[in-house]
Amino acid sequence: MSLAASTGSVHVRAPGKINVYLGVGGRHEDGYHSLATVFQAVSLYEDVIARPADDFSVTVSGAEDNGEVPLDDRNLAMRAAKLLATAVEHRGGVALEIRKSVPVAGGMGGGSADAAAALVACDALWGTGLSPARLHDLAARLGADVPFALHGGTAVGTGRGDQLNPALARGRFDWILVPNERGLSTPVVYERLDLLREEQGALADDPPLSLDVPIPVLQALRSGDPMQLADALENDLQVAALHERPDLAETIRQGVAAGALQGIVSGSGPTVALLCADPETAQDVQSALRETGLDPLHVHGPVPGARIIA
Repeated sequence: MSLAASTGSVHVRAPGKINVYLGVGGRHEDGYHSLATVFQAVSLYEDVIARPADDFSVTVSGAEDNGEVPLDDRNLAMRAAKLLATAVEHRGGVALEIRKSVPVAGGMGGGSADAAAALVACDALWGTGLSPARLHDLAARLGADVPFALHGGTAVGTGRGDQLNPALARGRFDWILVPNERGLSTPVVYERLDLLREEQGALADDPPLSLDVPIPVLQALRSGDPMQLADALENDLQVAALHERPDLAETIRQGVAAGALQGIVSGSGPTVALLCADPETAQDVQSALRETGLDPLHVHGPVPGARIIA
């Protein structure tokens, strides 16, 4: 019997993510780049409620999406539901309700969290009982960030970011996130990075087509020491994101001036992630940035991946 038999719906919550490290390799012939990244799931969540239906539909609320979130097959959650239906030969549909808290087009994997939540929700709704490994395989077909949103915690991603290995992260890391109402397109940021590298004559041999996460990043996570991690934060996409949005550099400067240990553009941006020494310092940084007119959020990580909410 499926979970929906008694409740009529399934509610799943999945986290957004920060890339505490993101190395971008050269562009392959298929247009994709090799990545070496460290994801950390943080306490800013997407909620997906799945209800039985004859067809597939999706509604979206929250996060001031301003109509940016598609409601058709361009929506990752919709694609996830249809992919699962095909995989298990489910003949019906599903009505998905997405309640967003992760910034739209903010470089924090909100759409990927929606997709991971939709997979878990539909699996429970339809009573298909797929194994975690099978759900991971389906998630990997939807995008590099979707498998991580499924698992959460802290993980090393290689290949295109979808080959995951858990990373030991002791303790709690406190972050101030500064969303920006002007989104950044991930493809545009990657294109800008390629152009900048071409201008520097860097594409012949450097960067390589395969990458590894530097040891100091993993050591910092294992130590649980925010100061050590602050010294290891790095994002190859940041130079391209700042080229498109120079104002983000000022946000990082303001955050560090207010007491953050270090700041970084999250993924392809435009969200800025500021690492703080402890919860109290994070609250001070949050208050200081609010006084400048920004709308910062205090989150912590790591947190679990997509989970059913009772």
